[in-house]
Amino acid sequence: MATAAVSSGTATAKRKPVFVKVEQLKPGTSGHTLTVNVVEVKTIVPTNRKARSAASLTQPSHPSRIAECLVGDETGCILFTARNDQVDVMKPGSTVILRNSKIDMFKSTMRLSVDKWGRIEVTEPASFAVKEDNNLSLIEYELVNVGDH
Repeated sequence: MATAAVSSGTATAKRKPVFVKVEQLKPGTSGHTLTVNVVEVKTIVPTNRKARSAASLTQPSHPSRIAECLVGDETGCILFTARNDQVDVMKPGSTVILRNSKIDMFKSTMRLSVDKWGRIEVTEPASFAVKEDNNLSLIEYELVNVGDH
């Protein structure tokens, strides 16, 4: 009975976030919490309107919005994919905390994102300068099958 009480107690306890630096991010990883500055934001506009027409019928007032944001800290920078309401939070010059973020692979390069299990919080302006010459999204990764020899 004592073990049942212990296991149920740990299920509700929240883990303290471990903050990581941009240079520590690796492909296929998740659960990252980091403080970054937003360097620039580029809105990605869907070019094919006919392809979206079926979605527009179900949600005419809410087309999905996507922006690629260059974010970083003093160790490096990476592209962050902001979706819908996240786009409003990601403003150039602001400092944000990305909680429970993950690495997605896009055309063999890393992108940082926050899905429904994570959170983006605007915080106090950071004192660090973003190291823009270490852009992790410019590194191309090759998929290697471990089982083949």
